[in-house]
Amino acid sequence: MDDLTRDSERLLSEGKALVRDNQGGGRHRLADSIGKGSARLKWKHRMKKLRNVAFAIGGIWLGASIIGLVVDGLGFTGLMAAGVATLAALFVFGQFPRMKTPKMGDIMKGGDVKSLVARTELWLEHQRADLPASAINLIDKIGLQLDTLGAQLEGFDQNHPTAREIRKLIGEHLPQMVDSYRKIPAHLRSEMRAGATAPDEQLVTSLSKISDEIDGITRQLAEGTLDELAIKGRYLDYKYGAGPEGDSGVPLPDFNVEKTRNTV
Repeated sequence: MDDLTRDSERLLSEGKALVRDNQGGGRHRLADSIGKGSARLKWKHRMKKLRNVAFAIGGIWLGASIIGLVVDGLGFTGLMAAGVATLAALFVFGQFPRMKTPKMGDIMKGGDVKSLVARTELWLEHQRADLPASAINLIDKIGLQLDTLGAQLEGFDQNHPTAREIRKLIGEHLPQMVDSYRKIPAHLRSEMRAGATAPDEQLVTSLSKISDEIDGITRQLAEGTLDELAIKGRYLDYKYGAGPEGDSGVPLPDFNVEKTRNTV
């Protein structure tokens, strides 16, 4: 009973906070969100759970009222049963359904660029626990950059060739880079093998380049030069493990798991 009470109090507190945020202009960004898009998805999910709770409690007490009219009063036992049912509804619908993390193959599916940015941010958030601290800071920075980029692309033709390439950069190449790193065994991520840079450092370098690329795109879009926008081929045509070299002459990260294992 104590657990049910605590869960109900937590859910009601969250509901009040959401109402205050909505009244204050829709402050969707949550403490654990890297961008407004992912925060918005979480907000919608919580509002859906609150709606389910409201419907469930309304149904319970409506049913109790009807029964009370039929039997000429619920009595103490009936009121207690309705109260327990209310707490149970708060617990069940406050916990379920749980929010699902987008899968790699689903990030690019359907929706406009605003939806794509939100899914990418939400996916990246759930990978932070497996990333080194320096990479987490970059992921948070990229989240803010994606908010701006997504807003800039809302007014553009989603089928424009350049817009499609930008979508591939943030919906495919960025998640694939992080996912490739996560596939490397944890004990090998900080080790240098065969003279190569450690995967941790490779990831940070690569994320920095992606961040710089997004910043460059944002600046060009702000100048209204979408048709002239040129995204560097090393990002768009990059095949992990066999990518071209960057401007500095340093090869882009090779997150090939099998290759890493063979050098042990």
